[in-house]
Amino acid sequence: MSPEALDAALARLAEAAGAGDDVLVALDFDGVLAPLVDVPSQSRPTPRGAAAMARLVHAPRVHLALVSGRGLGDLAAVAEPPDGTILVGSHGAERGTWHRRLEREPHVLDDARAATLDELAAGLRDLAAGTTARVEVKPTTAVLHTRGVDPATADRLAGLARGLGDRPDVDVMTGRDIVELSVLTVTKGDALRALRDALEVRHVLFAGDDVTDERALATLAPGDVGIRVGDGESIAEHRVADTDAMAETLHRFADLLDAAAA
Repeated sequence: MSPEALDAALARLAEAAGAGDDVLVALDFDGVLAPLVDVPSQSRPTPRGAAAMARLVHAPRVHLALVSGRGLGDLAAVAEPPDGTILVGSHGAERGTWHRRLEREPHVLDDARAATLDELAAGLRDLAAGTTARVEVKPTTAVLHTRGVDPATADRLAGLARGLGDRPDVDVMTGRDIVELSVLTVTKGDALRALRDALEVRHVLFAGDDVTDERALATLAPGDVGIRVGDGESIAEHRVADTDAMAETLHRFADLLDAAAA
């Protein structure tokens, strides 16, 4: 759809907030607020993206959430969120809120799932040995990162990693340069539904840039706003070019909220 259609959709959300309805603004982090980088720990939101978060978290009737595949602690460290931001990590397996520090909601795996996670992590480390691929272990997920690996090797490792997860007690998610093996069946779609219910919001804006974000976009209801950042196939009704364009979109929404509140 056109930029005009997106602006009209944002205006409808702002009008709803001005009329007293709560709105959830849920955003993926990497590729949406922060440009993709080869070293994940070096990722940071763009200055305009950070400023947009600060405006939205203080807007009346708005709840701001970051919904990421990153582990919760990692997300908090790189996102530099403003106070009051809801943080969802590991595709929904972890949740907390930022108030000068990360306040986690407790989550503990049972013994069987913990043992499975250990097996998956060990298997991925064996696959990655001797390559530049990286293995990350989150509270519920073992992840193979292949960004920067030569394409042939990356494809081979990704196929082997998916094979490790080909078992009934593991959920396999494939994204941009990653394969995630989770011992819990959780998705960003599940996370978005849970946030909607917990916050009792009637309207949602969600923006993502990767395959895993499609599960969240699929949960949106009529009147919600779904945005795909960048290229690639998507069910999102709206699209923006990159993180800079997304930041400007968020500032336009904040302007509309200010006008509606006035």
